[in-house]
Amino acid sequence: MNVQDPAHPRPATHVPARPPTVGVEEEYFLVHPATRRMEPAGAEVVARAGAVLGDLVTGEFTQYQIEGRTPVCATSGELRAELTRVRAATVAAARDAGLRLCASGTPAVGGGVPDDIGDHPRYRAGADQYRALLDDFAISAFHAHVHLPDREVAVLVTNHLRPWLPLLVAMSANSPFHQGRDTGYASWRAVMRSGFPCLGPPPYAASPAEHQRIAEEMAASEAMLEPDMPFWDVRLNPRLPTLEIRTMDVLPDIDDTVALTALIRALVVTAEAKVLRDGDPGPRTGGELLRAAYWRAARDGWSGAGVDALSGRILPAPVQAERLVAYVRPALEEYGDLEEVAAFLRRLTERGCGARLQRAAAAMGAGPGAAVDEVIAATAAGRWALPR
Repeated sequence: MNVQDPAHPRPATHVPARPPTVGVEEEYFLVHPATRRMEPAGAEVVARAGAVLGDLVTGEFTQYQIEGRTPVCATSGELRAELTRVRAATVAAARDAGLRLCASGTPAVGGGVPDDIGDHPRYRAGADQYRALLDDFAISAFHAHVHLPDREVAVLVTNHLRPWLPLLVAMSANSPFHQGRDTGYASWRAVMRSGFPCLGPPPYAASPAEHQRIAEEMAASEAMLEPDMPFWDVRLNPRLPTLEIRTMDVLPDIDDTVALTALIRALVVTAEAKVLRDGDPGPRTGGELLRAAYWRAARDGWSGAGVDALSGRILPAPVQAERLVAYVRPALEEYGDLEEVAAFLRRLTERGCGARLQRAAAAMGAGPGAAVDEVIAATAAGRWALPR
């Protein structure tokens, strides 16, 4: 086994000629434009949007939310076009219902209650199992799917992705407010998720059998609902030949979502090459350090330093991002995504992550309500409009 120094990972020298296909899911809150509070109108808005999008729009965990999803895409340009199409149809459906779509990780004003959980057996089972943990569990994410049909390889790729997950939290942090107050965190959604035994970074596993055994043991303990459908931040999708990355807050800016998806695809491809070329099963980053890195990223977002889970050192998020881009650069160049990702990093440097922009809007207006207005406008436009 050729195991490289995890603190100084080398990029893969070979990437597939054709990029793996990708897909994105985005969860949105349904918000009343006057009160800025969420409204439990998911079924109505899904029905309206479904007339245009079909099964590309669905309900979500609460009736306060809907989910838009793209079809399978081969390029970043195609993904951008599909996200724009889905976003436009869902924004229009919400407006027709007298509501607005809000792409924020948590509701800045108001919250959810168990009676408004979506009508799905798994959601009801979760309410029975997790009880008061779900009293205000209304959060919205974006999930990136990368085509990876070999489950044995996918498990080892997951090991390689684990140390980079806190950086994805920092880059996508877009939930500073919750129920009318500033939490002091950049991603309160990540903090809310950390209270659940079945959410967060996936375990290290040397094989699909070990991965399955851990999931089955967690399900037997009732910490997880179903062993074949774990909700870890990287999971082998039970129905599709994809690896699904679930760490990120939903983002209003479509270009940001496209760039992060391109970066994730490059990371998956690079990890796959290390598994297949070197037999490298991935670094055994300790769970305690990884959770600490998550917490620091959730608190400070892009503007702060964070625990680099590969080395254990405290490094600014931009420095970690530079290391990640250098690591996956061959894949980014091969698929024409390097400038896409570089432009995203420039935007983060110039204006910060979503949490900073929400706070800027709140400071210029009437607190969290003004942040909601800004996110609603950015969601509809597909880009942030605040002064840089």
